[in-house]
Amino acid sequence: MTSSNLLPKAPGARIFAVEAHGEQMYGQHRYSHHLDAVAELARPYGDDAEATAYLHDVKEDVAGMSLDALRERFGNEVTEAVDLLSDPPGANRKERKVKAYARLAVTDNRLALIVKSCDRLANMRACVADGNDRLLDVYRSEHPTFRAAAYRPGLCDEIWTELDELVERPSIADFEAPRHCG
Repeated sequence: MTSSNLLPKAPGARIFAVEAHGEQMYGQHRYSHHLDAVAELARPYGDDAEATAYLHDVKEDVAGMSLDALRERFGNEVTEAVDLLSDPPGANRKERKVKAYARLAVTDNRLALIVKSCDRLANMRACVADGNDRLLDVYRSEHPTFRAAAYRPGLCDEIWTELDELVERPSIADFEAPRHCG
């Protein structure tokens, strides 16, 4: 093992992802806002989970992104998780999500399952913070299928508890300010 394999991956993953996403926006925020929110949730699960959180959208959102480039910099485990987290091609969101959830339902890739739940929680928290009822309703409608595909007992149960709570609340007006992990 080289000394570079002993260094944390997450800081380099953040730099790589922010540069790769360039000027891309997440709603009214720079894309780094979303990446930082997902990574904050993933941080307690280790450096590989945090690195995967920063990189989770690069294959899907960055034209020409090479899995070989990710593998060379971040290793097989992180790269395999990023690949699994990337929606397969489809004509619309519903078609892409059917394919993505089918892949999640049969995987034992711990990193992908952790980061996918962190990503969904970060997305739902952002909907609440930004007052985006329309997108929050999309996530709520997908939740039973998403949960059936991605939930594994004992793996990031606190993330799933908050996801379930967000789904059950009747309106954005019923939300408190989002909790921050620390």
